Amino acid sequence: MQTITIKGGKEKQLLRHHPWVFSGAIATDIASLQTGVSKVETDEGYFIAWGWYDKESHIPLRLLSWNEKDTIDETWWKNTIAQSVLRRKAFFEDKAGATTTFRIIFSEADYLPGLVVDVYGTMLRIIISSRVAHEQQDLIVSTLYSMLKPALIIITTDSSFASAEHLSESLQYYQDGQYFTPSKRLDPIRFREDNLYYEVVPGKGQKSGFYCDQRENRKAIEPYAKDAVVLDACSYTGAFSLHALRAGAKQVDLLDSSEQALRQALVHVHINQDMKMISEDSRDKVTITNCDVFEQMRVIPSDTYDLMILDPPKLAQTKAQAENAQKAYKDLNRLAMQKIKNGGVIATFSCSSAISLEQFRMILAWSAKDANVEIQILQTLGQSSDHPIRLSFPESEYLTGYLLRVIR
Repeated sequence: MQTITIKGGKEKQLLRHHPWVFSGAIATDIASLQTGVSKVETDEGYFIAWGWYDKESHIPLRLLSWNEKDTIDETWWKNTIAQSVLRRKAFFEDKAGATTTFRIIFSEADYLPGLVVDVYGTMLRIIISSRVAHEQQDLIVSTLYSMLKPALIIITTDSSFASAEHLSESLQYYQDGQYFTPSKRLDPIRFREDNLYYEVVPGKGQKSGFYCDQRENRKAIEPYAKDAVVLDACSYTGAFSLHALRAGAKQVDLLDSSEQALRQALVHVHINQDMKMISEDSRDKVTITNCDVFEQMRVIPSDTYDLMILDPPKLAQTKAQAENAQKAYKDLNRLAMQKIKNGGVIATFSCSSAISLEQFRMILAWSAKDANVEIQILQTLGQSSDHPIRLSFPESEYLTGYLLRVIR
């Protein structure tokens, strides 16, 4: 087995269990290295971790285990996958069945780099964003199928990382122990989150098709939605809107750049109305607008909304993109602060890991200054517990948010 030596001074983060090693930290002649499991050592010959080297990856060396006694083989992969699933045992044991969608593998936070797996009722959605996870795909799929016996598994390559990882974008289907190609459009899969109903069409939708990382934050807006006029900006398929409707909102206006997502949001309103999860007149309270949300925020009426939800897509994939993202977040929040009613509440989010909670808070302070308003922070928000934050891997904290009251 090959050994990779880390340059002196570059080992500190790795000894603290950060899993990423870039080429500039590697002392070993890269030309001599092969793709696969590698023993990683300091320049003094001390063991750091077991890792996976692949020169085609934008992160060429990913650390897997800091236990020198481990053997990185099929058994290790199966055990690590199983341990990640078992850490979500409480979600599987929800006897009432109020929530049947949650994340069971969260990439490096669960020691499985570039691998995300979500449960949607009877379906699993696997998203691969690294070459090492791609290399282990068949083992990952068979292990999860053996453990959980889902009716269907969808496997996709994350389009955000495919180019950087030199992977082809792909969509695969797995059922009854084998891959297959659907002969027709598959039926929607229905699932629940906090007793509200949703559907995804297998193989359709952004990345996972539904974002369960906002689970707790959707509940957090309900106390402020009763009798409120609500703006759900970047609404996607309307999950925040459903919570607002359940809480008794007077009106809910959805804005999104995806017409397909907005149509699906209306489907969700109808489903929950029919299931009596929201009031019978909910559809009459809802409007949808297919638009550029940043532009639309400039023309929405002032002093109309009691509650605004700002949940834009990831604006910074990397630290290099953080400066432009900060400007966009500032602009969006400034406009919201200017337009919302005096005393209104804004639930605002960033899902860019390159923007820390503290940086986001500073952006909101700048926004408030430019909008000439005072802000009270009512609650600090973040990703749900099935998206754990690994302290040795700060990048696993990517969803940050605040519940704000605006005072003029």
